[in-house]
Amino acid sequence: METKWLEDFVSLAETRSFSRSAQLRHVTQPAFSRRIQSLEAWAGTDLVDRSSYPTRLTPAGRTLYDQALEMLQALQSTRAMLRAHTAAAQDVIEFAVPHTLAFTFFPSWLSSLRETCGPIKSRLIALNVHDAVLRLVEGSCDLLIAYHHEAQPIQLDANRYEMLPLGRELLAPYVKPNASGGPSFALPGLVSQPQPYLAYAPGAYLGRAVDQVLKQSSTPVHLDRIYETDMAEGLKAMALEGHGIAFLPASAVRNEVAARKLVSAGAGLEITLDIRIYRARPLDAQKNKRAVQTFWSRLGESLDAAPA
Repeated sequence: METKWLEDFVSLAETRSFSRSAQLRHVTQPAFSRRIQSLEAWAGTDLVDRSSYPTRLTPAGRTLYDQALEMLQALQSTRAMLRAHTAAAQDVIEFAVPHTLAFTFFPSWLSSLRETCGPIKSRLIALNVHDAVLRLVEGSCDLLIAYHHEAQPIQLDANRYEMLPLGRELLAPYVKPNASGGPSFALPGLVSQPQPYLAYAPGAYLGRAVDQVLKQSSTPVHLDRIYETDMAEGLKAMALEGHGIAFLPASAVRNEVAARKLVSAGAGLEITLDIRIYRARPLDAQKNKRAVQTFWSRLGESLDAAPA
């Protein structure tokens, strides 16, 4: 039996919806259903009454729900106690951050907080967006920093997680300039001559954001997908070598644009993303990591005091 099955089951008991819980747990609905079935196989009995909608628990399921809450709370408390064995652990804040933000946003943002939040001991865990969100959901980090767009929202239950806005990021198409300083390749391209496209791998958060921009474009965009990776830094490296057009965060190419090593590949295809920070709402303020609580409070105060 895996603890994530219990977390899945608790979510299902509270949402009473397989599809909604699958979204909140960041898995596909078939995968979520299989995990509930695995838990039922382990328990040796049905836990969910699938003949009704909204979903209801069986008597055995209601018993397990109460026990699961206690077990998960006990595991979290044990983990906190183990981490507290060293004083240093209480002083270190663990951030889960998608690769792009880890390279472009996090270092300067952390520096900007020195005056308002004081010295911060941090541990950065760089992952893709999906895995970074899972880190927070599974309690494997203290804070999550991620992009947000209304067309690609991060599904976190507001009753369990709180959020603070950190800023905004412009995602736009860039390309290496030609000898005269203009773009080597320009959008929107032609049906007969699609432009070489350096794309994010399928499933990448920024890739889904770009797909949304392209679909909503009033002018058809013609691209030839010649390369893909899930990291913006990888796309930037290829764009700098002149391989094609890449949609990149403005913060990732600030220096290259200033030096005219990259130029815009076309106007009207930009998208603005929010940058947000999330944490799980502390169930017990006395057991919450001291450094996280202090940091979160000071960060909130500094954002409230910032000019609009």
